[in-house]
Amino acid sequence: MSPEGTFLILALVLISTGGWLINNWIRARHGYAPSDDWGMTVKRNPDDQRTMQLLASENDRLTGQVSRLEERIATLERIATDPAERTAREIESLRDR
Repeated sequence: MSPEGTFLILALVLISTGGWLINNWIRARHGYAPSDDWGMTVKRNPDDQRTMQLLASENDRLTGQVSRLEERIATLERIATDPAERTAREIESLRDR
């Protein structure tokens, strides 16, 4: 086989593989299921949707927990960095109520 023939075969394989990769990248980017080697759409597992919902709810829960912890840390930082006399005045004002 001549070098030109080998180059042609290699170029065809690389072009077709590159096209398949680009096609699946575009499909995944727009929310469609990717295709297999023969162009058939890969079926997703029905449990995947349930798993995604569980992960989303856990993510929401953890996001709320992190925001509450950030508020607590901000309060602790304020207490730690405030001058002692200011903290003492605030405590005394609370006792006077």
